[in-house]
Amino acid sequence: MVIGGSRGIGRAIALRLAQAGFDIWLTYRSNHEQAQSAKSEIEKLGRACELLCFDVSDRAATEAALRERAENNAPSVVVFNAGVTRDNLLVFMKPEEWSDVIRTDLDGFYNVTSNVLFSMIRARKGRIIAVSSVSGVVGQAGQVNYSAAKAGLIGACKALAREVGKRNICVNVVAPGLIETDMTANLPKDKILPLIPLNRFGTVDDVASVVAFLCSEPAMYITGQVIGINGGLAT
Repeated sequence: MVIGGSRGIGRAIALRLAQAGFDIWLTYRSNHEQAQSAKSEIEKLGRACELLCFDVSDRAATEAALRERAENNAPSVVVFNAGVTRDNLLVFMKPEEWSDVIRTDLDGFYNVTSNVLFSMIRARKGRIIAVSSVSGVVGQAGQVNYSAAKAGLIGACKALAREVGKRNICVNVVAPGLIETDMTANLPKDKILPLIPLNRFGTVDDVASVVAFLCSEPAMYITGQVIGINGGLAT
């Protein structure tokens, strides 16, 4: 199950997991066209794809979409990739700019995981991977809300890894740096690239490949970890 899988990093993760042999539950909030396109690409790879449209910040809607489905068929993998930004300096930040980001990026993780976790515990296996950000690791001016939410994901996953490890469920975090997506399209690359030792923005496939590894058999002893995918921007 890829939460936020219709475009960008989430889409790349869904496709990479389909290539690895997983059938996909792909969730999205509103972009039906992009979701249908992702579904078609997954099906071309010979895997099944079910689309689930709901807003992870809405607890009732998330429960309605996931609880019964998970009880009947526990997901082997949950990738939480939902996220929004409402960038502003804290001194000017409006309450809704804070709460919109926290509700989606952090509360959404609870809303999703709480509805599928029991079925995974009962199955005694699974992988949970949250997509955080370099902003959650080192902080970023103008992103106090986003940094707080993404740092919260890291703490939540580290704690959850300790709770469910005995049930053979691995919980990890990937923390991408500057990845070429719609969210970074307008950033001044000429000013940012000198800060990145590898001298390039990352690609969505850079992230998807690490997620796919964490879902594979060779990663069976990795849990509670934060893996930076940032070209050396932060350590």
